[in-house]
Amino acid sequence: MASAENKDSASPAAKLVAKVTRMLRVQRDWSQDRLGDELGYSAAAVSAMETCAQPASDAMLVALKRVLSEGSDVFETARLYMRMERLPEQFQDYALLEQAAISLQLFAANIIHGLFQTEAYARALIGGGCPPLSDQRVEELVQLRMARNALFDRDPLPMIEVIIDEGVLRRVIGSEEIMREQLLHLVECARRRNVTLLVLPLDAGKYGEYDGGRGSMSLLETPEHEHLVYLEPQDESLLISDPAKVSVYAQRYAKIRSQALGPRESLDLIMRLAGVK
Repeated sequence: MASAENKDSASPAAKLVAKVTRMLRVQRDWSQDRLGDELGYSAAAVSAMETCAQPASDAMLVALKRVLSEGSDVFETARLYMRMERLPEQFQDYALLEQAAISLQLFAANIIHGLFQTEAYARALIGGGCPPLSDQRVEELVQLRMARNALFDRDPLPMIEVIIDEGVLRRVIGSEEIMREQLLHLVECARRRNVTLLVLPLDAGKYGEYDGGRGSMSLLETPEHEHLVYLEPQDESLLISDPAKVSVYAQRYAKIRSQALGPRESLDLIMRLAGVK
């Protein structure tokens, strides 16, 4: 809902979109009514966006790109930043790094990693969390999580490896049907050329060596070949760039990887759990 409070609290990206839109509209000598007609929105909606009383929605940004961009990527870039701003605060910095990464090595110790979640699994997980969220916020977070999947098809393709604890695959989230759909989605993901999916079996520690007990982690390589580690314990976040500390996590990840099943064995296990064979 548009309000004066929104004007005061509008994000930098929302203010940029408002300013650029008004500038391009005036250059064309268009009224707010005319721009609204071109976009498929009312003049009141255009006015609310230009005054930041109601920042542009993702759908409006798509329309603005179509009508006003003329080859510029300003509205597409704004879409990215405005999506990031709606994410939980502790995740925002990492989300931008994730989308630009050239390689990711992920260990999922408790739940399916967000990049690999189906919409139904994500909705059940987010909607069932504590503290409870409104239905509107749940849906917003679900769609933001789904938007992360664009990384899989980005050009250039990033290399992504994920190790999933077998217990995560056996823990039913939402319902049996939701979980089966999630397992089948993992199978499809594993067949991508740029994805390697491994399972850390339940018996990984039976010979006295087990390195998965410290929880999930994400190892990331930036386009500048900087190596980072991201941790998110209990809704807090920690982004580690110190080379010595990153090295320790990389060694730990390598040990976890050595205790995991191979790609084919992992895929066979997931398919069995999904009831495929």
